[in-house]
Amino acid sequence: MTKLEYDRLTHMIRGAAIEVHKELGPGLLESVYEYCLVDELRKEGLKVEQQVMVPIIYKGRILEKHFFVDILVEDEIVIELKCVEEIRSIHEVQLVTYLKLSSNKLGLLINFNVPKMIDGIKRKVNGFSKY
Repeated sequence: MTKLEYDRLTHMIRGAAIEVHKELGPGLLESVYEYCLVDELRKEGLKVEQQVMVPIIYKGRILEKHFFVDILVEDEIVIELKCVEEIRSIHEVQLVTYLKLSSNKLGLLINFNVPKMIDGIKRKVNGFSKY
């Protein structure tokens, strides 16, 4: 995927998150925002999966434990949703770890518990500065 394609998808995801936030406002459960964001993204014609199970590969072995990515867009962009008072560095590190373990390059950390949605979106890249 090219930088332009990543940028286009990121723009669409941000727009969808802003639309959901405008409609619902802050203060609801993460699961409500997830459901609505997925709906908005699918309306845009994007391939979207929720609660995607990702196996944990440790020292080359697939373990019986796994984790779940909140939303995966076009098999490329991981979205981690939050409804917290403020995004902390641990949330950002969590997203980068998810990117690493899922072998994805780009992720968005979206916190819906903010007055202005644009302030609640952070973009993270897994080892590639060109994205």
